[in-house]
Amino acid sequence: MGIILGSWSGMRKYLERDMLAESLQGRIRYGCTTYIGMDGCRIFEICIDKQQVKRFSWETVNTYFIENGCTKNPFPSGKSEYWTEFWTLLDKYAIDKRTEYTDDEFCGALEEYRNQDIQDSIYSRNPLVRMFAVLDRRIGKRTLQKLKNTIQDQPEWLRQFYLLRLSAENI
Repeated sequence: MGIILGSWSGMRKYLERDMLAESLQGRIRYGCTTYIGMDGCRIFEICIDKQQVKRFSWETVNTYFIENGCTKNPFPSGKSEYWTEFWTLLDKYAIDKRTEYTDDEFCGALEEYRNQDIQDSIYSRNPLVRMFAVLDRRIGKRTLQKLKNTIQDQPEWLRQFYLLRLSAENI
């Protein structure tokens, strides 16, 4: 997680207990896996009601690039071909222009969310920051009422988090 964010167990407690809206307690679960040989890369995941709904890793992003026709080679064979365009495409497609994100982007969004006002987070350009914010206990019903009108403007993957929170608050 790095020095800035602290340990994963501490961060998970922060997200799932300290900052999660009371109406969502026990329904949201964050996970982090690190495999040997991944050079420090991690796979983060979010589960709703014990079902994985989103993963954050280099692989999910690179597979997204390949499956969406962003790469020159739609059928890479071998590790070298698979990763050859990754960094170029990551620079080309900004975080607010795609639907898959790396572990570093997850950590960066988490850091941004933790270090700014909740109102700035809920209206952030970064969809990951908005995800953390919409689940936050500091977002009240009046703000949720306003957000209800923005659901269609959110990326499809993020809508489920907005709908989950609205439903949990009976809005």
